[in-house]
Amino acid sequence: MKISKSLYQVRAYNIKHSYNVNDFLEAYRQLLQRAIEEIWTRIKWIEKHNCKGRRRSIPIIPKENSFKYHYLRSLLMKDWEYSKHYVDSAIKQAYSILKSWRRSYLKGERKREKPIVKKRFVRIKETLYSFKDGRIKVSIKPYKGYLEFDISKAWFLNRAKGEMGELILNEKYLTVTYRFNRNEEVKGKIAWDCNEKSLDGFSPEVGWIRADLTKLFHIHRVYEIKRKRLQQKASKKSSLRKILAKYSKRERNRSKDFIHKMTTFITRKFKSYVHGLEDLRKNKMLNNSKKHNRNISKIDWKTIVTFISYKSNVTLLNPKNSTKRCSKCGMINAPKGALYICKCGLRINRQLNAAINLYLQMEGLSPSPKLFNKLMKRWSGFTLTGEEADEGFDELERSLRLMNPKSYVSLFKTT
Repeated sequence: MKISKSLYQVRAYNIKHSYNVNDFLEAYRQLLQRAIEEIWTRIKWIEKHNCKGRRRSIPIIPKENSFKYHYLRSLLMKDWEYSKHYVDSAIKQAYSILKSWRRSYLKGERKREKPIVKKRFVRIKETLYSFKDGRIKVSIKPYKGYLEFDISKAWFLNRAKGEMGELILNEKYLTVTYRFNRNEEVKGKIAWDCNEKSLDGFSPEVGWIRADLTKLFHIHRVYEIKRKRLQQKASKKSSLRKILAKYSKRERNRSKDFIHKMTTFITRKFKSYVHGLEDLRKNKMLNNSKKHNRNISKIDWKTIVTFISYKSNVTLLNPKNSTKRCSKCGMINAPKGALYICKCGLRINRQLNAAINLYLQMEGLSPSPKLFNKLMKRWSGFTLTGEEADEGFDELERSLRLMNPKSYVSLFKTT
């Protein structure tokens, strides 16, 4: 997953419309697919050896201006009856799709297969619409056809800030984007350890923060049980497939609603903080345990990262050994249960230990006893081991004046 490091932030708002634009959307989909096919035929494959000595094919996407803006544009312009600027938009989008495919291919997540455009939508550049007196006028055919959208009474106008950017049109909605400057004074950094049922953050200024994801896990588990009851019968009774689709849609909506509320609360509570989140990949976590694989598939780590990334500044972190590495001395150990114990004498909650390691990664620092003691001077907390603090260890002391890591538990109610 790629997080933009641009100085601008983008917010998107949907407007429902009643126009019949199916023919236009299908024509653009075919145009976009044709652009991808033309670029695909020009891709050069170079054989290279990786660090293990294995031979691998590396795709080189053509970037010559003579190909992009002359040959390809002229080819796509033939028999195109709509505004010419949509051709430029399709070329730009085709390159974006292929670059995304290339990144995934190099990571081993995609095969050597041409991307296929299935969804019908159009990206509308600023040159293809005008905005005046609360009305958006979108050009479809030059001097002949256009669509008009009245947003003078839209709910988001008072909230939206910045310049109106690119529009996205599909069968039901027009998505309006606003771009604004995200330059602001950074108060601090928070590193988040992503777990199955919680997000555990650490910052020297704030301390240990815990966002509970138990209810999100519960949402997925409830609908998993409901679908399991119907799936065996749905193969024989086709009418039950609609009910299964309804359950899946409801599950997506409720989980997204929960994540939106949680991420909004976090970004407002810790405004002007940079949030460091793990770049986790589920396909590398799967094993031969069916129960483990199902639990991993229920977790919405990628969605959480996506939602926080457009509400605040986000940095992706390497999760390797964040749980196993001692945040005080840097030794690699296998944690047992909820408690992390190291030979150096540190005893600490395993999630908190991982969050501290990720914070050190954000700052470009390595673990050391001196640095660990410096980080712990500003605050105190408590572990979730169920034991009394032992003064003979470096376990963080309990204190009434500091943040309880469970403080977010009752803030989100999902039915």
